[in-house]
Amino acid sequence: MKDWLLQIFTWWNGQTIGTRFHTWRFGERVGEDEFGNVYYRTAGGVKDKALGFQRRWVIYKGDAEASKVPPGWNGWLHHTVDVAPSEESYQPREWQQPHQQNWTGTALAYRPQGSTLAEGERPAATGDYQAWTPGR
Repeated sequence: MKDWLLQIFTWWNGQTIGTRFHTWRFGERVGEDEFGNVYYRTAGGVKDKALGFQRRWVIYKGDAEASKVPPGWNGWLHHTVDVAPSEESYQPREWQQPHQQNWTGTALAYRPQGSTLAEGERPAATGDYQAWTPGR
């Protein structure tokens, strides 16, 4: 019951009832990424009359966080490329690292040494900074 109410009233916990119905009625599943996000496009290649191109969308697994979308799928969603990553055989180069979502604002965010949120002691000031004051 809780999940059903969340789908009615919140968009950040995954798809809403409206998105579920629209996807069922007009969507065609294109593929899924390594994070469990599922990608759709308008069934039959129908172009949206208002936009002039085919609609593409993603149903996130878990929280609706755009930084969870890998680069290949991001390019497809934004019509930068026409071929979805699931429809091509792409092999990443050895220097390319796997995609990671943006952890800013979470407990997993990067906190450099000296940050007030970092663990441990903050290093002592070195004295190389002179504060600016007006009129000097």
